[in-house]
Amino acid sequence: METSRSEEISLKSPVKILVVDDRDDNLFSIETILENDQYQIVKANSGKAALKILLKQHDFTLILMDVQMPEMNGFETANLIYQREKLRHIPIIFITAHNYNDEHVFQGYKVGAVDYIYKPINPELLRFKVGVFVELYQKNHQLVLQERKLKQVNATLEKEIQERRLSEEKVILLNQQLLENNANLKSTIEELDRFAHVASHDLKEPLRKILVFSDLLRNSEKEIGSEARQRYTEKIVKASERMQKLIDDLLNFSRQTDNTESYQEVDLNEILFEVVSDMEVAIDTYAAQVKVDLLPKVWGIPSQMRQMFQNLISNGLKFRKSGSVPVINVYQQKSSSLTPNFDSNACIVVEDNGIGFDEKYAKDIFVVFKRLHSYDEFEGTGVGLSIVKKIIDRHNGKIAAQSKPNKGSRFFIELPLAFNVKKIPDVQLVKLPAEE
Repeated sequence: METSRSEEISLKSPVKILVVDDRDDNLFSIETILENDQYQIVKANSGKAALKILLKQHDFTLILMDVQMPEMNGFETANLIYQREKLRHIPIIFITAHNYNDEHVFQGYKVGAVDYIYKPINPELLRFKVGVFVELYQKNHQLVLQERKLKQVNATLEKEIQERRLSEEKVILLNQQLLENNANLKSTIEELDRFAHVASHDLKEPLRKILVFSDLLRNSEKEIGSEARQRYTEKIVKASERMQKLIDDLLNFSRQTDNTESYQEVDLNEILFEVVSDMEVAIDTYAAQVKVDLLPKVWGIPSQMRQMFQNLISNGLKFRKSGSVPVINVYQQKSSSLTPNFDSNACIVVEDNGIGFDEKYAKDIFVVFKRLHSYDEFEGTGVGLSIVKKIIDRHNGKIAAQSKPNKGSRFFIELPLAFNVKKIPDVQLVKLPAEE
């Protein structure tokens, strides 16, 4: 592995050796022995002097230190040196005039010494031992530099791997967004096609009636009687009302995308009470029963929750069975296939006893302007349930329907529960028909 220029300079720079002895002649003698090896010799005549030098200089390759020194001997000095983290890598060779026993020698090794040299100093032995430890230091220094370089390379590789992983995750996310955008685009195109169909057919049909009967009134005013004129006028009014209904439903459906109200905790009991009160005339007209059990609080937009229930109850009233009292039940279900995680979601059920439908159309009923019955059988534009579906989608919820012909319908609605839900009082809201 190649080393940087700063590392090469470090390897080629003079080797620094700290020599510690209380006698000047010993310092001079060691310096003379090592002078031909081009070492940089730094001298200290006491343990304290050595410590002062080491406070400022940490780049020594080796320390040669006399054991017997006044005030602070070599063992004590070595112990203080190795207490500093920056100095623990410097090997120490003790120089002594005494041939100590094994226990004393062990004490030197214990404080960190790597070897001993005995006086009188053998110059060849001193040069050899110093050379060995200098070579070891340089090789160790090279290993340290290589380790540092490897760590830098590893850090770079880890960063590249992380960046690649993030790039791959970003590509996956972009692909998912692309698929979602394509699905939304497809859905939008389908809605535009249905809008075009409404504009070209459903809106033109009542307009055609208005033009035909208006033309009859204008061109045959003298020839027709009052009854015919009244009949033509009623047809014009009904066609106008149907056109107005179509236009209103188109606007209501489009507004679901642009609603700017904020989400908040919504008490469905309060919302449903308001809806039943507002629809009192229609409920009384059909002598219908609207039964409401205790409902939870959800996280949503109040006006859209109101519109959702209004459309579902209106659907139950519209598709009532002839000769039967319409009954609509609204309640919370503890679990369903829609809500496996009841801790965070609520399942609201809206069921009626109306004409029902074949379950093969269970998804079609939520498609805008999709009608299972002709306008002559049941009035309406086929927008109500599609608005309900769009509202629930905006709330990250789900809706599904179950039904059989002449057996009524059941709508399962999943909505996120509100945060920090408090216990709702045990009350029941019931709208019953007036007694005859």
